[in-house]
Amino acid sequence: MKKLLAILKLIAVMLGWATGILFIVYFWNLDQKLLGWAYVQVNRIFDKKKTDIKF
Repeated sequence: MKKLLAILKLIAVMLGWATGILFIVYFWNLDQKLLGWAYVQVNRIFDKKKTDIKF
């Protein structure tokens, strides 16, 4: 019984931490900020490449 309660407590703590982290990401819109930064980096890489498109 003690082992079951310890496991349930561990699950509750892990869910609490996950909820807190996800709230912080949502509140400060960190996912969109990260994707915006990645978009700029990818464009910087591809803008350096020469193109061979002929019209």
